Amino acid sequence: MEGRPVAEAIDRATRAAIQAVGAATPAPSLVSLHRGVDSPFQFYLKRQARAAQALGISFRDESLAAGDGPADLTARIRSLDRDPTVHGVLLEHPWPPPFDFLRSMEELRPEKDVDGVGPRNLGRLVGQRPIQVPAVARAALAIARHYQLPLEGEPVTVVGRSGTVGLPLALLLAGRPPGGNAIVTIVHSRTPDLRAALAGARTIFSCVGHPGLLDRTVVPEGAHVVDVGLSSVPDPGRPGSVHAVGDANATSLDGWVGSLTPVPGGVGPVTVAELMSSTVRSWRHLVRGEGGA
Repeated sequence: MEGRPVAEAIDRATRAAIQAVGAATPAPSLVSLHRGVDSPFQFYLKRQARAAQALGISFRDESLAAGDGPADLTARIRSLDRDPTVHGVLLEHPWPPPFDFLRSMEELRPEKDVDGVGPRNLGRLVGQRPIQVPAVARAALAIARHYQLPLEGEPVTVVGRSGTVGLPLALLLAGRPPGGNAIVTIVHSRTPDLRAALAGARTIFSCVGHPGLLDRTVVPEGAHVVDVGLSSVPDPGRPGSVHAVGDANATSLDGWVGSLTPVPGGVGPVTVAELMSSTVRSWRHLVRGEGGA
């Protein structure tokens, strides 16, 4: 289940939404805020910049200066929140102590929280009245819908319980359609018998960042696996280098599962497309007053 066709479909809708507003309105603008030049997010920043440019979205990345602390991060977010030329803010995470990611996100209005991971957006998701939804969770669900995986009324398992991916995804799957009404089970690192917990699952979403966790010893034959996990491991073909892998052991699952998303090339590009889509929704709301984000 390649992510590219899903991302391309989302991009087409995003481009059409921008064009429908007209050239007289300033272009949508997205700011990615991170820890600095040594941030592990440089790869994602480049991908975001390319995607934004292709869609006509203004993009810039900002970083904290060396020695800046939580108060400086809060001040920066408040400034971006007040800036009428900025329509979306992406706070790259996780952040190390003493930074408090969720506390920082409280300074940002929910429309501009295009990653949907702030407390207000997560709270509204629980109430099934979301403004912005976590982009990775949206991407995983978009892939499942695109490839028509069995969800509604079917047993679905989410492996992982993070507040930014696993739990929001479970809420989307269990909520109202589109994409909802699934019979959802959540398992995690403390689940004692993963094989028993996954038994009977028609579709599995894994988002724990544990390389090789899912293989044919634990995954039911014929199940569909959406691999959201992303880890860097040593590349045996290039000493001193690393490459990206997911939670699924693709070699073991080949010929065993009904379908599987690749890593890289699966959820990643769709997540970037969802971030751009969220930015344009916020832009249309903040600049044009067109409904909620």
